Parts: sequence; structure tokens; C-alpha cells
Amino acid sequence: MFEKLKAKKIDIEAGENKVILNKKDAERMGLRSQSRVKVEFSGQSTVAIVELSETLVEEGEVGLLQRVAKKIDVDAGDDLTVVPSERPKSIEHIKEKLEGKELSEHAIDEIIQDITDRKLSDIELSAYVSGIYANGMTLKETKNLTIAMIKTGDKIEFDKHPIFDHHSIGGVPGNKITLLVVPIVAAAGLLIPKTSSRAISSAGGTADIFEVLTNVTLSISQIKSITEEIGGVIAWGGAVNVAPSDDLIIRAEYPLRIDPYAQVLASVLSKKKASGAEYLVMDIPVGPQTKVVNMEDARKYARDFVTLGEDIGINVRCAISYGGQPVGEGIGPAIEAREALAALEGKDVPNSLIEKSIELAGMVLEQGGLAEGRGRTQAKDILTSGAALDKFKEIIQHQGGDPDVTSDDVAIGKHHHEIHCNRDGYIGGIDNHCIIEIVRSAGAPYCKGAGIILNKKQGDQVDKDEVLYTIYSDNKNSLGEAIKMANHLKPISIEGMILEKHPSYRLV
Repeated sequence: MFEKLKAKKIDIEAGENKVILNKKDAERMGLRSQSRVKVEFSGQSTVAIVELSETLVEEGEVGLLQRVAKKIDVDAGDDLTVVPSERPKSIEHIKEKLEGKELSEHAIDEIIQDITDRKLSDIELSAYVSGIYANGMTLKETKNLTIAMIKTGDKIEFDKHPIFDHHSIGGVPGNKITLLVVPIVAAAGLLIPKTSSRAISSAGGTADIFEVLTNVTLSISQIKSITEEIGGVIAWGGAVNVAPSDDLIIRAEYPLRIDPYAQVLASVLSKKKASGAEYLVMDIPVGPQTKVVNMEDARKYARDFVTLGEDIGINVRCAISYGGQPVGEGIGPAIEAREALAALEGKDVPNSLIEKSIELAGMVLEQGGLAEGRGRTQAKDILTSGAALDKFKEIIQHQGGDPDVTSDDVAIGKHHHEIHCNRDGYIGGIDNHCIIEIVRSAGAPYCKGAGIILNKKQGDQVDKDEVLYTIYSDNKNSLGEAIKMANHLKPISIEGMILEKHPSYRLV
């Protein structure tokens, strides 16, 4: 049974393909909420999930959310054919994983294809993520998952080789090292097209940070041509269709605050393979508020990244790094862009930023055969000589930005508030999660100037009333929310030399 219904555009963006039917039309077609329909117009069609309304659309109309309207290229008032559609077969495979069964290559292919085609509802996608999180995947399943994610998207094919890359699995605020690693590696003569994410649950992804300085929305042809011409690119991966299912899966993971192990492996390696990487250095930060909380888990990640990389044709080396507190002093897009640029300019910046950047860049140089056993030294020489800064300016210019920009030119939030220490002592620890929550409350990553500058780091001595950190925002209301959050969360712990006294009572 099919219906001819008039298109009504609904100005709502959603991750799913969705249409809205009037309840009477839905009853006549035997449909209910979360049913599926095939919507056809002028030779184009798409499958969409049904929602019902008595008021948003009239009888005889079909409401098309932005994504569906764009996909079949309709205008308001066009006559559409709406046909009930069967539910995807991949739902049965998702149920198998929820029951703890191992999935076949075919089952994984069907799941990823349906995710890519947006045939699964948010509920079904959450069930997939939950199944992997609860029951895990074997290395064989994870390999098949990685390959399936590569197959369903575009690939960047370079004419020049070899292609190098680096990636961090995240979890540490202030980890702006890509802005140093890429120009160091490119200045050494290697090709490093870095596609990066925007913030998911962090205060700012690499794409959010570099966007402060230049355009990061590049096409595949632009990424290819700029890389082959000057050696390096820092682009937003979401602007190209590589492993497109990954962004949809991440969207389901975010509200659940879960990051399934197998999905992390497949997410990284599928995007790197599709982006042309042949050599990859992985940064695996370890700390109590990171994705990897202990060394045992970090070593497992490292082993599996190396094994899976070999299976799909990427030479992977892993660095297990310290993730117990933020990297550098700045957290937030503009603040991190300014700090990274200052480091390239040779200004006084936190040593943690310099050391981590040159260690990882050095590993890439060693993979490229340029610095046998002395990659760190060569990376440091490239940084201190100014060659990395020159290459960074070249990348900015080729991506559409001002190559003459300096760290002093980078504007941060015009409103700020200092958080002071309430006692003498030492910095016992900095809670990464709490720092991120405060920065996001200040408006990051959408408010580029929002963020935190730390005045003190773990182990530093502090005096009462000394400034611990300063919160910045472009919006007074957002700054107020961030201050409330900071006072509630207290992300920095202050300790004395005496940690406890026993017994705790006093004798009179």
C-alpha cells in the first residue's frame, strides 16, 4: 500500500532520516511511531523513520526533516510517494551481539551499511553501541568492523608516498600537540595529511583549535593537493566522507558516555586507512580521568593497534603517555591555538607541551627513516630552528588563513574570572573531567574564546589567595555558569605535607 502525500519541509536537523506523518494517514497505512517508510520523488528515494503528529502536519502531508528533504531534493508542496518499508535485517544482528554472540563478517557489513545509510533509529544505534560495550568483540570481529567502516566511505588516494599520521585516543584536556607535530614532520620532508575531529565530549577537538587560525573544512582533492605540495594538512575529518558511520556511532555513544573498546580501535584505524595513512604513531594517554586508566589497559590497546594495523596495511607504533593532568596550561580552542603558536615561535611555554610534541614527532621521523634512534633530537632541532613555524605558516596560508598571524594576535574570551587558593599547600591533583566540564560551561568549543589558563600544575607549591586558574568566556552568562561549576566541582585539590592524622580526635 502506498500514499501520495504533499511535502512539507520541517526546519529540524537530526542524525536520523525522519519523516512526520499525520496520525490518520499513519493509521490508514498501518504505521506507528518508529515504523519505516520509503519516500520517493522524481526517481530518487530514501528510507526514513516515522514519527507521528496530530498538529505539525495535516492529513495528506508528510513532514520532511532537513536531511530527508535534501537527499531527495524536494520543494514544499511536491507530491511524494510514501510506501511502508520493512525493518533492516541488521537489527537481528544487533540483537545477537546483545546476547553475547560473535558476529560474522556479513552481519557486521550489514550493520555498518545500515548505519551509513541512516536506516537505524537512535534507539537501535544505541543498542548496537551497548552490545559492543557490554559484550566486546574479538580481534577478528574488530578487524571486520574496521574494514566495513572503510568500505562504506570515500578514500583519499595519494600519488606520492609514503603517507604518515599520528593520532591520540584522547581524554586529556589541552592536548594541542597536533599543531606542533604536523609542521615538524612536514618540515622534515615527510607527508602528513592530518584529519582531525571536532569536540565530542572534550573542551575542543584539534579541528576546533586549528579553525581559530585558518579554514579546516577541506575537500578530499584539497587535502590531497595541499599535502603533496607542502607536506602537511590539518583538516576537519567530518568534512569528507571517510568512514562516515563513525560520526553516527559517536553520536550514539556521547549521551551514554561510553566508548566501547573495539569501536575505539575500529574508529581510529578505519579513518586513518581511508585517509591514506601507511605509517601511524598512536598516543595512548594514561591517567585516572582518561579513556585508559591504567598501564595494563594501555598495553592492551598498544598490542591491538599494532596487530590490527598490520592486518589492514598500516605500520603502527604506540606511545603510552602521561595523562594525569592537562597538557600545557591552556584549555579551550583559542587559548590552545595561542599556546601552540607561541611554542612554535620559541616563546616560553610549559615544558609538557614541548616534550610530548617532540617525542611523538620524533617517533614519526624515525618511522620515516630520517632519524635512526634520534628522532626526538631531530624534532627538537626542527622546532627550535624556526623551520616548524615556517611550515605551520605555510599550512595556514594554503588552507585559507593569514600566514602572518602571531600568538599575540589570537584573541581569547574578553570576560574572565580568577579562581583563588583557599589554603597553603601543594597541588595534589587536577581532575581532567572537571576541567573539561568547566570549560564547556564557559561556552567551548562553540565559543572559541572560552577556556581556562592554569596558573599551577600538579606538585606546585601554592599560598593562600594565590590564583590557581583563570576562566575565560566571550559571554558573561556563560562565564557565570562556569564559575558556579568551578565552585561546585573544585577540580584542583590542595594538600599539605601531612595527608591525615590518626586518631582524628583530640585528647583533653
